[in-house]
Amino acid sequence: MRTIREPRPSSSEEPEIPQSTETGAKPGPKVVSKGRAGARESAFADSAFRSTVMLCGVAVVAIVGLIVFELFKESHVSINKFGFSFLVKQIWDPVNEDFGALPFIYGTIVSSIIALAIAVPLSVGTALFLTELCPRQIRSVLSLLVELLAAIPSVIYGLWGIFVLAPFLRAYVQPFLAKYFGWTGLFSGPKYGYGMLAAGVILAIMILPIIASITREVITAVPRVQREAALALGATKWEMLRMAVLRNARPGILGAIILGLGRALGETMAVYMLIGNRAQIVRSLFAPGNTLASVIAAEFTEAVGNIYLSSLVEMGLVLFVLTLIVNALAGLLVWSITRGMPSRAIA
Repeated sequence: MRTIREPRPSSSEEPEIPQSTETGAKPGPKVVSKGRAGARESAFADSAFRSTVMLCGVAVVAIVGLIVFELFKESHVSINKFGFSFLVKQIWDPVNEDFGALPFIYGTIVSSIIALAIAVPLSVGTALFLTELCPRQIRSVLSLLVELLAAIPSVIYGLWGIFVLAPFLRAYVQPFLAKYFGWTGLFSGPKYGYGMLAAGVILAIMILPIIASITREVITAVPRVQREAALALGATKWEMLRMAVLRNARPGILGAIILGLGRALGETMAVYMLIGNRAQIVRSLFAPGNTLASVIAAEFTEAVGNIYLSSLVEMGLVLFVLTLIVNALAGLLVWSITRGMPSRAIA
């Protein structure tokens, strides 16, 4: 009896490998290798993307550089005439072309300090409540309201300050402060409602959402295991927040405060509408004053002559450098606490 052998496949033909259907496995997708055209297309796309994002980064640097160049260019007349004395003189006399920026630097610093004194406790308390104590049902609503404060235009704050805040300060707050704290000299004199105190209060409301939002992110970045460890050792809720949360988040909170200070230093319209716009250095917070930003907004269109205009631009240069330093310091402090930590993964 003959045995019939099946012909073997030739070397050019590959035998078909039957696929097992017992386990229900499906054949995998076919891998299609890219040709030379596809490789060239991918390389071109990568190169174009790299060039585009590099151009965006260079554009930002170029814009900042052009701003600094233009400020130096337009203020060189004032710099050459007054020199360093421009920063320490109290005289602001457009008629005789004698200018000094000290009253405006003083007003900028004092109004910003008032804003921080009011906004920092409120902002940190708001951030702690939203992250640690707030019920989940209202947390999103309160967070939205805090962020909404940052979206309100400055001129709206100014109008609200004129019609609501200034009359309230004149009728209730300033008489109380003059009665009980007038001996300090900070709360004396006529009670206009407008002035340094009103400008500081409106700035506090404007920087509150900035400090609160960043503080909330920094507190969220603190590992939960530290909270649990403090509670396991018998700490109360307040002790846990003070020792395990606030102590670790301190550099980031300080960075948030300095970032809010940068916003307060450069705020213009709301301050211009409430501060009183008077170039003077007075101890009382009830008295009118002025800031670097508000005097530029008030007098730039009225500037006549090269010296007058150059002096206003030089104040803009001082404000720009000051704000740039403050924001860089704030970014460094926030980075020091949040580096290597996902902002929401540990909450």
